[in-house]
Amino acid sequence: QIKTNFESNLNLALRDYNVTADRHSQAVKKNRRLASGWRRLHCCGVQNYSDWERTEYFTQRGIPQSCCKSQDDCLEEDLKDPSKAKLKVFVDGCFFLVTSTMESKMSVVAGISFGIACFQLVGIILACCLSQYITNNQYEMV
Repeated sequence: QIKTNFESNLNLALRDYNVTADRHSQAVKKNRRLASGWRRLHCCGVQNYSDWERTEYFTQRGIPQSCCKSQDDCLEEDLKDPSKAKLKVFVDGCFFLVTSTMESKMSVVAGISFGIACFQLVGIILACCLSQYITNNQYEMV
């Protein structure tokens, strides 16, 4: 369920990438964060770089500069031609990369969660012991 939602959201972000010309809109801010994320992850598109060919952005500008392996060796003409772009951009899609990274970190998250749960359980047990001790002492005072 989570993977499906994540993939559909990535597809929507790809489809709507930089569609608006309004520099102050929320969409442009989200697109900038998305582009910088692609650059850091060394990935392009959802499944692979060719996902861009089905977008409005591709018809106007080609594959985004944020997908380039090297910003210095990435011309706009090359990005408009998928066969040339394949040599200049990251070809792997972001969906598999992100989900596999998340799945590999799940054991760490589960371990931390288990540790916190144990800590909480110890707190509950100590609180019950304290409550029992206070209750026993009140009866002795009478």
